[in-house]
Amino acid sequence: MCAPMERTECTQLILDAKEAKGLTFAEIGGKIGRSEVWTAAAIMGQAHMDASEAEGLCDVLDLGPEVARTLQMHPMKGSLDTIVPTDPLIYRLYEITQVYGTTIKAIVNEKFGDGIMSAIDLEIDVEKVPDPKGDRVKITLNGKYLPFRKW
Repeated sequence: MCAPMERTECTQLILDAKEAKGLTFAEIGGKIGRSEVWTAAAIMGQAHMDASEAEGLCDVLDLGPEVARTLQMHPMKGSLDTIVPTDPLIYRLYEITQVYGTTIKAIVNEKFGDGIMSAIDLEIDVEKVPDPKGDRVKITLNGKYLPFRKW
């Protein structure tokens, strides 16, 4: 079995091959049987693939077994370089949680009780919504509710 590579190198090889082939995350995800968001997360090093998924991605992108092996490693999740992100889009998502996080928490607690939304049992969808005043981004987070328990 070949040795895995550095995760950042693996990600860059995949992104370069994706661009060279002109494929989208949705197209790659469709070929391996996963959503575009989950596929992008795995490519970016935030989820791991099983052997079938990793080999399927490598077949689509003409990448070697060292990439497939690396994609099967357990990732270091939440591995942004800084505490407060500097990329403008990621910062705006961070800002949204800073401004609306307590509001969302209050509404979730009011509707469900004392608990959290799972980030493990979670589905994310990103949509482009046409609008005459400028296209809009629609992000749906669909997570399992987990109540806090008493003991």
